[in-house]
Amino acid sequence: MKKTAKIAAAAAALAVAGGGALYAALPTAHPTATTDQRLAAKQKPGKESPTAPAGARPFTLLATGDTIPYPSIIQQAADDAKGSGSADQSHDFRKILAGVKPLVAAADLAICHHEIPYGRPGGPYTGYPAFKAPHQLADALKDAGYDSCSTGSNHTLDDGYDGLVRTLDHLDRVGLKHVGSARSADEAKAPAVLSAGGAKVAQLDYTYGTNGIPLPSGKPWSVNLIDQNRIIADARAARAAGAHVVVLSVHWGTEWQTAPDQQQRDLAQALTASRGPDGLPDIDLIIGTHNHVPQPYEKINGTWVVFGMGDQIASFYETEKLRGNMSSIPRFTFTPSSAHPGRWEVSKAEYLTSFSDRGAPFRVVCTSCAAGDGGLGSAKRTEYAAVDKQVTEAVLSRGADKQGLVHATR
Repeated sequence: MKKTAKIAAAAAALAVAGGGALYAALPTAHPTATTDQRLAAKQKPGKESPTAPAGARPFTLLATGDTIPYPSIIQQAADDAKGSGSADQSHDFRKILAGVKPLVAAADLAICHHEIPYGRPGGPYTGYPAFKAPHQLADALKDAGYDSCSTGSNHTLDDGYDGLVRTLDHLDRVGLKHVGSARSADEAKAPAVLSAGGAKVAQLDYTYGTNGIPLPSGKPWSVNLIDQNRIIADARAARAAGAHVVVLSVHWGTEWQTAPDQQQRDLAQALTASRGPDGLPDIDLIIGTHNHVPQPYEKINGTWVVFGMGDQIASFYETEKLRGNMSSIPRFTFTPSSAHPGRWEVSKAEYLTSFSDRGAPFRVVCTSCAAGDGGLGSAKRTEYAAVDKQVTEAVLSRGADKQGLVHATR
């Protein structure tokens, strides 16, 4: 298990959240020398997967949905910072995430989706349509136990290239790996590389677009845009560089739509069907973001696809958008493959449910964990059970339970 000290500290805390343009098309990243090089960087025919290291063992990988601090959430973080004793007193997001920290900290690898950029210190901090959040969010994500965050989204350039740089600098400051946006062409070439169970795990990330904001002049590499050929080439390059597991984060889909749209289904079909020279999948897991609402999980061509988790941190008040405060939390156990040494495969697929509770104070809670929380009142227990039921219906709407997906409660 990872971060044992954090797990012990967090165990008692288990208790029991973005606007954007509609996803209309799958734009392709404009061709660059880097993309062409990646397309050429294929393994030689017959090249085998990386050799499994001694002591290879199973590991868990957990992911959560879009982190979007709206002004009301930023205000809650400011309120929570009063008397918190943190080095930077202006905002503290740790209490907001405390309800899911035990789950995140217990996973061997935990991945967040960092939807928005950080503003300048002291603000102003803004909400939709151009987000700017306090950089103390990075400290809270690290404290919760995340290892890496995808940063490619339709809001990556909300504060321009400076905001992109500021965000990645702060993720570096706290020791969180990241992928999806970049400060240099070299950084854009590289996946986030993680380690667990003796496996080298490469995380890739791409977005459908940037809300019409042009990529910075002279910096076409600053945000990874969805391009099927590039994704496959990047996955193969990561595998050739020694990755035992390749995980794809992707910002796609139609907002507020539970069912995956045609472009999601087509891209998922193509990517999961892609095989390397060894005949094995190029990509081992696909994790989707952007839609604001939970979407289904489905095993396609033998590979699990989470079409959309929903927003982990959001604050919607309109009746028709309340489901935007609900999300799922996928957790996959990867086990060394006995049939293919050097590869890991999913041996257990699970999901939990989560809710941005807008009650005073605002908190993110694990709703599928709520049944075991004896401190909850009956009204909250009923509310959380209803959230759990609604998220579950979305997650299983394409038959994932019949494919082996399990509803976890802790």
